[in-house]
Amino acid sequence: MQETKQPERLDLSAFTQKVGLVRSEIARFVVGQTDAVDLLLSAILADGHVLIEGVPGIAKTLLAKVMARLIDARFTRLQFTPDLMPSDVLGTTIFDQRTQDFTFRRGPVFTQLLLVDEINRAPAKTQAALFEVMEERQATIDGQTYPMDNFFCIFATQNPVEQEGTYKLPEAQLDRFVLKVSMNYPTSEQEVEILRRHQERQRMDLNQLTPALTPAELTAMRALLDSVVVDEAILRYITAIVQLTRTSRNIYLSASPRASVALLRLSKAYALLCGRDFVIPDDVKRLAPAVLSHRLVLTAEAEMEGFSIERVVQDLLQQAQVDAQNPSLPPVPPAP
Repeated sequence: MQETKQPERLDLSAFTQKVGLVRSEIARFVVGQTDAVDLLLSAILADGHVLIEGVPGIAKTLLAKVMARLIDARFTRLQFTPDLMPSDVLGTTIFDQRTQDFTFRRGPVFTQLLLVDEINRAPAKTQAALFEVMEERQATIDGQTYPMDNFFCIFATQNPVEQEGTYKLPEAQLDRFVLKVSMNYPTSEQEVEILRRHQERQRMDLNQLTPALTPAELTAMRALLDSVVVDEAILRYITAIVQLTRTSRNIYLSASPRASVALLRLSKAYALLCGRDFVIPDDVKRLAPAVLSHRLVLTAEAEMEGFSIERVVQDLLQQAQVDAQNPSLPPVPPAP
């Protein structure tokens, strides 16, 4: 009898060691926020952009700076304001009197890791300037197309509480963020540790950080996503979750196929970060709230009844249970 050839397993030992170094180095500068760190690493590995939401003072910007330093990426920080113009983001064409010709001066978006602070403070015209950059990884100025770097990622922050002087992000733009990271207040023990570090005057010099990964290494790791094993049951599980967003009476705007692809790709990336070359159901459960929460819009009735996006997503996950030992899943509910 001919033996079935087993697929080759990926050797992730070296990568896992470097990821562990990144996590430990971040912990030296940012207390807690381990969930946020794992989500950011998964998004970078999945080649996606991240929306970071949290109140001021919980290290959103610091986390982005430390991450950029540890992966040795060119880093640019851009503060969005109500008077910011698209040319301030993309760049502009200027006339050079010496050469008597027009030249393009690149804007801050032409980098590897772009931090957009308070993204919801810029008007719609400036937000639209990011659409092509986020999706096609290029910018078109005066009919000329300029590609982004092969390694290009946007971290965008916003304050969920402050409303004055802000603009609601369009759903089309929100859908281009692969996930949303919600950074919460530290626990009492974590806050004591923060105070202890300040009391001991521990200097946080980012220049002392030694990069643990390079953009080239991460780009090479992205190529391994296609080799991560995903069972048919996992594909059906992801489909069931997304389909339930389209039949729930509490959801007005449901998730698109882009959300399904994002959840699949992020699950593969998270599996690699965990040192596995296969996806398990817990990977999907872990990532689904971050992938779906910023894409869904509740109905007015659900909001009046006190529902939150997080609660609705957790209810959907409970409905779409998967048995890891059984490849069959309950049929996807039909659309009404």
